[in-house]
Amino acid sequence: MSKAPLMPMATALWLVENTTLTFKQIADFCKMHEVEVQGIADGEVGKGIVAYNPIMSGQLTREEIKLSSEDQNRSLKISLNDVDVSIEEKKTKKYVPLSKRQDKPDAALWLIKQHSLLKDSQIAKLVGITKNSVTLIRNKNYWNYNNLNAKDPVAMGLFAQKDLVLAIEKAERRIKKERKIKEKTNQAS
Repeated sequence: MSKAPLMPMATALWLVENTTLTFKQIADFCKMHEVEVQGIADGEVGKGIVAYNPIMSGQLTREEIKLSSEDQNRSLKISLNDVDVSIEEKKTKKYVPLSKRQDKPDAALWLIKQHSLLKDSQIAKLVGITKNSVTLIRNKNYWNYNNLNAKDPVAMGLFAQKDLVLAIEKAERRIKKERKIKEKTNQAS
């Protein structure tokens, strides 16, 4: 069974406007009636529809259109590209209960002590507090610094271990890049 292209009416409009294919070829490809395709060409059908390019979407190739344009008896064949659709987890802001919000400065202190290579902005993003608060905690100027207890934020459930690993890898790449730039400037001097 042959498949119909995405948005057949819009695809037919594009094919009518941009190719020399016959109405029958376009109708067969788009699974439409030949009279509908003729109505599209006359401007009676499909008013207000935006043309959809089947080449850009990978449903057709220029070679396929060229071959069918040269032979009016040849029908267009849809390109079947099996695409792996990976469903990535959509990152949403997780609600943090009031009881855990007081743990955020503790988590920031733990990250500062355990992973000093992380930038304040990275810690702020992971924990969910302001960059200014992280800077104050790092400089021991936070209003409640004496009462802070460093606690592992992953264990408290503020974010996943995967997020921490990704942030550390990013920080390590940044540090390597900074070292390379520093070495280049030292060699140039």
